[in-house]
Amino acid sequence: MTDLSPLTDLDGPFLLISDLMSPAIESAHPGLKRYRISRWLWILFFVSALTVIGMFFVPAFIIRPFRHQAPRALMLAMSLRQRAPLFTLVLALACFITTYALWRISSRWSKAVLALAMLVVTFAAVMARLNYFEWMFHPIAGPQFLAPSESKLDAKEMIMAVRVAGDARAYPISQMAYHHVLNDVVGGVPIAVTY
Repeated sequence: MTDLSPLTDLDGPFLLISDLMSPAIESAHPGLKRYRISRWLWILFFVSALTVIGMFFVPAFIIRPFRHQAPRALMLAMSLRQRAPLFTLVLALACFITTYALWRISSRWSKAVLALAMLVVTFAAVMARLNYFEWMFHPIAGPQFLAPSESKLDAKEMIMAVRVAGDARAYPISQMAYHHVLNDVVGGVPIAVTY
């Protein structure tokens, strides 16, 4: 970083922001312009990086198993999911360009921050293109049922019940909230149970 201590000699012990904008000050202290440019590059980098990371993590946080999903939050998550591939690509490229520009003028610790942030940005940009909800909400391959007397469900646990032609099934909401869809045959009729 550029040492700005000689700037305090210009007008006594205090330097006004308006003095920093003065062309005379910039010509007298060429490091000042580089300092201001690097500051804006850092701001651009962090805003872009946080946006890329947020476009992956916000939907993943909202749409997670075993949690209530409010309609407005779900709309936000789905809206971000829909826009994430394009926005994360553009903003990740902005992060790479600003990282390249900042790398040459950064200290060792700043380079470590840039490298770590770029790892997270790259991860988020890649994940924004994958359907990671399939990993979180994997389908049940073969449902297994127990007799009511053998069930270990709490008496207060909510269930969805289906009865067809004398055949009955109960599906715990806690399990359906995780898997969302279950294909089954009840009373000889194929059904899709969803929650």
